[in-house]
Amino acid sequence: MSAPTTAAEARAGGHGYTPPGGVAHGLRAVNVMVKREMIRTLHEWGRPFSLFLQSLLWLFVVSSGFGALLPDLPDDVGLDTAMFPGVITMTVVIAAVYSASSVIADRDSGFLREMLVAPVSRASLALGKVVATALLATGQGAVVIALGGFVGVPYHPGLMLRLVLLTFVCALAVSAFAVMVAALSQNTQSYFGVSQLLVMPMVMLSGALFPVGVLPPWLARLALYNPVSYTVDPMRQAVFGHVSASESVHELFNPGMYWFGHRLDIATEVLLVAGAAGLFLALAVLRFRRID
Repeated sequence: MSAPTTAAEARAGGHGYTPPGGVAHGLRAVNVMVKREMIRTLHEWGRPFSLFLQSLLWLFVVSSGFGALLPDLPDDVGLDTAMFPGVITMTVVIAAVYSASSVIADRDSGFLREMLVAPVSRASLALGKVVATALLATGQGAVVIALGGFVGVPYHPGLMLRLVLLTFVCALAVSAFAVMVAALSQNTQSYFGVSQLLVMPMVMLSGALFPVGVLPPWLARLALYNPVSYTVDPMRQAVFGHVSASESVHELFNPGMYWFGHRLDIATEVLLVAGAAGLFLALAVLRFRRID
């Protein structure tokens, strides 16, 4: 009798089956997952469009309303310019949370179960979900970045590139966190409930809407443990590095993040966010390995 030649035959015959391995095989699985999520998004264009409208609301309406309530703000930089990095971050966070819910939809439809029994590692499947979610969220953030000129942000090529790269790092960390939560959730309702409970405080304590320095001391200390804080601050430093602002405006809108009296630079903050992304991805992989 000839030896089983397929995974199904091997399982049916009781033989041990070792799926093909290697980095190239894993990357192909990641590529398939990413392409599938992109195609799904093209068919569900209403969700990213509604998110784009929310971003416009925050960028032009909310910032203008806050600015009208604060007449003593300096004239050289508007509140909409100062809020621009925060609007990018909020767009990325919301986009990642919604995109990661596809994990639950795939599990309910049976697609995830089919992928889990396929000859690919579960780590590749988790990585594919995270990368796809991060790319979709980055795309949403890039649309907001393209509107920067309307709120006083110069279209400097170096600044635009830096903002896109920082947006991707932010999206990667938030996507890994959201995929981990989705893999732990039993249904869509519990996922959105838990994600909102965890994500909204992270956004509010990140300096997205107002600088961390104006928070009470105990809240400012909590912000130091918030990975989203280290995505907003580099973007704000990048923006304020390309606009003309007085020292008082920098102190008000761009106070920075401090550890033991030392202001963190952009490279350190990016490394912190990348480390958080790696931790959340590892937890997501562990959860995927426990899914039956």
